[in-house]
Parts: sequence; structure tokens; C-alpha cells
Amino acid sequence: MENISIILTFLTYLVFMLAIGTHFYKRNESLSDYLLGDRQLNKWVAAMSAQASDMSGWLLLGLPGYAYLHGMEVGWIAIGLGIGTYINWRFVAFRLRRYTERAGNAITLPDYFSNRFNNPHQLLRVISALFILLFFMVYTASGFVAGAKLFESVFGLPYLSALLIGVVVIISYTALGGFMAVSWTDFFQGIIMFFAIIALPFLAIHASGGFTESVATLRQVDPGFLNLLTTEKGEPLGIIATVSLAAWGMGYFGQPHILARFMAIRDPSEIKPARKIAMTWVIVSLTCAVLVGLAGKALLPNELSTEHAETVFMVLVDQLTHPIVGGILLAAVLAAIMSTADSQLLVTSSALTEDLYRAIFRPQATDKELVWVSRGVVIGVAGLACSIALKPNSSVLGLVSYAWAGFGAAFGPLVILSLYWKRMTYSGAVAGVIGGGLTVLIWKHLKGGIFDLYEIVPGFILSALLITLFSLFSSPPDETVLNQFSDAQEKNSMSC
Repeated sequence: MENISIILTFLTYLVFMLAIGTHFYKRNESLSDYLLGDRQLNKWVAAMSAQASDMSGWLLLGLPGYAYLHGMEVGWIAIGLGIGTYINWRFVAFRLRRYTERAGNAITLPDYFSNRFNNPHQLLRVISALFILLFFMVYTASGFVAGAKLFESVFGLPYLSALLIGVVVIISYTALGGFMAVSWTDFFQGIIMFFAIIALPFLAIHASGGFTESVATLRQVDPGFLNLLTTEKGEPLGIIATVSLAAWGMGYFGQPHILARFMAIRDPSEIKPARKIAMTWVIVSLTCAVLVGLAGKALLPNELSTEHAETVFMVLVDQLTHPIVGGILLAAVLAAIMSTADSQLLVTSSALTEDLYRAIFRPQATDKELVWVSRGVVIGVAGLACSIALKPNSSVLGLVSYAWAGFGAAFGPLVILSLYWKRMTYSGAVAGVIGGGLTVLIWKHLKGGIFDLYEIVPGFILSALLITLFSLFSSPPDETVLNQFSDAQEKNSMSC
């Protein structure tokens, strides 16, 4: 009876997602419709879809799992993410929305980079698209792993079967409906995630005997579990560890799936209210995600091993709720997974279709052809990500952190400086993308001492430095680029 209730809840949810994809299927008449929804997102959908696609399965699996194992040191990740979210909405969203429209009505991030510098060569576009493919395969794989763990934990399915079910569902509505389907499903998924992440920690605290009893239990488990400045064993956290945890916030400025929401909002004047909606969602969700892990540790101090800590949300749902309520809460995990995986597949598809296929190989391709190519790319990239996700012991947070660092270092400094620095040049942009992306790839495999520093930090710094040096030592931008920048700045003068 319990499994039947959960299965029915899941099926209802999945049918609803597919219905949204079908609804938007016939509305995709051009590549701009399919990849950017013709810039028609309202403030609510833009805000909720940006944050739901941002947080992904790691909000309900990876972050609570880390909190379950390591205690309050996870707070540094939450603090970094909260600050990064605000800065991104406050200083990037408005300018990027205006500038991408001014720069040839760019519909992808590589398209914007290329148009921003008015350079006939396609090197920057191609390199950007390749980095998007590389890091999004890893990022999407993290979502598939989370989905497989969900179906494996709830239904007792073999890992491979659980993995394939999640992949097929996500591919279906993403390929059908494109950006608008993804954004609207993310909107509803964000609502489900929000209420689920609020409800569960309070149920767990109540089951543990209340807040005071839960705190007392956690202090008995490990001496430093509730101390932001120490490890769970009471040892000082250290500068490198603290910086590495907080540095997650640096990644926001280069995440293509989040930046796409800024580009697609229908009116720049809606960015300010959208920011308020997004920040409310983020602060509450991050706080409650940490509480899930801490409350889970208080209630189940020795039940979950390191390998299974990321299932703490699902274990609590199973133990504390009625099957029907449990089905709804577990649907939130599926929502978190799908809300990011679909966005990542679509952005990767956009990069390969718009920035490689049309820009390099088929400039004369029709819109209808490009939409179908994009759908095919969604399926192909999902297959590659699925192959990465085949390892059942993969860590959701580990995969996310790698991809997050890659995008943050390769594109973050480029996005910020392209919006704010008039003197930036094409050669500086190319150097920054290559330097930041390669630093993450190399640093990730170096261990010990300073190399334990999260790879986004050296990657971001080196990328910014290379952009600055190569721009200063190369010829200034031509008059067309300077005029375009000045025009964008005039449009950006409106306070948001």
C-alpha cells in the first residue's frame, strides 16, 4: 500500500511535467523560441526557475548529506551561495539582459561573448561551447545520479534501472517543449521543493523531542558539530577549508543555465521584484536544507554511513510521514533533480546547435531544422551524461562541485568584466576562458596542502588576471564595440 501511494504520486507528478512539455511543443517555431522562450519569462517564473535550476538535487541530497556528516561547517557553503545569489541578481542580471539584446540579440552565452567583441573569428564561441559541453555532462550526470539514488532508495530498484527511468523522463519533456517547458516546470518544481524543504526538518526535530533535545543530542554526537568555526570533531576548520566552502558563491556569475533566465526575462524592470522572490526562496531553502542534515543526525545519529548520507532526506520521509505525504515530499526530490538536469541539457543543446552547428557548419540552416537538431542534441548529451552516472557510488555534491567550479572559473570573470569594463578585448576573453577552465581541470587532480583549496578560487583569480593582462597588452576595441558598450551602459543606467 505504501509503495502504491508513492508510485501514484510520482506518476501524477510526471504526467503533469510531460503535459507542460506537450503544451509548449507547438509553440517552438524558431530556435529563439526553443532555446530562450523568445524572452517572455515573467518575474515569478524567471526567479523560481533560476533558483530551482540552480539548487538541483544537491539541495535535498548533497547539502543535507554534508550537514549530516560534518555539521555546521556546511554553513559556509550556504553563506557563500546566499551572497553569490544576491550579487548575481543585483549586478549581473539587469546588465546581461540589456546587453545580450543589444549585442545582436544573442540567445546563448557563447553567442553573447562573440557578439560583444564583434570579432569575425569563431574561436571564443567554439571554446565556450566545448567547455559548456564538458562541464554540463558532469553536472547533468550529478542529477542523474541523484535520480537513480531516489528511485533505488524508494522502490528498491537496481541502480541501472533507476538511472534509466529518470533519464527517459527528463529527456521527454525537455526535448518536446524547450525553454518555456523547462522554465514552467522549474517554476512548479521550485514551489514543491520550497514547501518540502521547510516541512521535513521540523518533523524531524519534533520526532527527536524538540529543538532543545535535538541540540543536546548533536553536542553528544561530536564536540564541534554545531560550531561554524570547527570540524565535527572540534578541530579548527582552517583557512583553506573555510575559503573553499564559502567560495561556492563565486560560481554563480558563470552558470549558463542561471544566466539564461536573466537573458529571457521579458522586461528588465521585472528583475528587481524577481530578485526579491529569488532571495526569499534561497535563504529559506538553504537554511532548511542544513537543518534537514542536522535534524537527521539528531534523530538517526549512527544509521547512515558516509556512502549513504546523501539519502538522509529520503530516510526521514520514510520514517516520519504517511505514505501519501511521503510521496509528495519525495516528489520534491525528483523535482529538484529534474529542474536542473533539464536546464543543463537545454543549455548544452543551445551551445552545440547555435554556436557550433549553425555558426560553423550550417549557417544556412532553417529554424525548423535547428529545432530538431537541438532536440537530437538533448538526447545525445543525456546519453553521454548517463554513461558518467553509471557508477552507483558517485557523490552528488562531488560531481556538482566540479562542474560548478568549471563554469565559475571559465565564464564568471568574463561575464562580469564584459559587462563593466569598456577596455576588455577579444584576446583577453579567449585567454580568460581557457585559463580559468584549464586551471579547474588541472587543480582538481592535485592533492595536499594549498591544492586542497577549492579549484574555483585559483581558476577564477587566474581567469580575471589573464583577461586583464591580455586586454591591456592588446589593441583597444574598435569603435563599433565601444559604441555598443556605451549604448548598453545608457540602457543600463536605470537602477534595478
